[in-house]
Amino acid sequence: MVPRIFVSGWRGFLLVDKKGKREMRELGESETIVVKVGTSTLTYENGNLNLKRIEELVKVLSDLGNSGKKLTLVTSGAIGVGLSKMKIKSHSLEVREKQALSAIGQCQLMSIYDEFFKKYNKVVGQVLLTKDVVNNQEMMDNAKNTFKTMFEYDVIPIINENDTISINEIVFGDNDTLSAYVANIIKADLLIILTDIDGLYDKNPKEKEAKLIPYLNEITDDIRRNAEGTGSDLGTGGMITKLMAAEIANRTNTKTLIIKGERPEIIYQVLEGKDIGTYISL
Repeated sequence: MVPRIFVSGWRGFLLVDKKGKREMRELGESETIVVKVGTSTLTYENGNLNLKRIEELVKVLSDLGNSGKKLTLVTSGAIGVGLSKMKIKSHSLEVREKQALSAIGQCQLMSIYDEFFKKYNKVVGQVLLTKDVVNNQEMMDNAKNTFKTMFEYDVIPIINENDTISINEIVFGDNDTLSAYVANIIKADLLIILTDIDGLYDKNPKEKEAKLIPYLNEITDDIRRNAEGTGSDLGTGGMITKLMAAEIANRTNTKTLIIKGERPEIIYQVLEGKDIGTYISL
């Protein structure tokens, strides 16, 4: 029997249909995977880096790379790391301050990733992108060639926005959207978004009766309104940006999975076809 979950305020039922079940069982066959990790997953509540969790994530990605999968990591956290390193409290910062802190934090963040990946015999490369790359064919071709060559070298690309020179990205941008565009560029099979809750809920997940939505095969206006509604704390970047990312990723037939990043080894269970998080196949 197909499980049904009624979504309060939305039209009808969302079903894990046969197609969805089959796709979820086949996630392990994904060859090219983009993993996006947010600041809340990378840091403690005090803003300092959670080195144990970062190493756990690096270990999982390195192991998957050893199995032959092409992994790309889209990481947030540069400004947060810069704040911590400079011992600055995150009050209202001017754009110039965010740009400087991003430069400081990005250097530190890449150094940490490089050391951890080196421990597991993996080479990484930094790629900083701005939105221009998706609007300029020459830049897009260059990006595609760079990623292709890095995969040929068995290098794991680590991606972030180029916040230091891109004002709009600092003020309005988010790495959920960036990860989806990266998935477009490399034509990824799967986009995994690691966040601070288990997935998409039908209401504020802090409410006792809130239900996790395991599967979406469409994103309606009702769903969008629920995800961006006031008083609904759905993660640091907001759940609406993750739904938008799924729609962008779908342009190149990339499937999206939203899961909690607290235990990075959960990625193994996802690729084994376990019913975890919210799977989006549009």
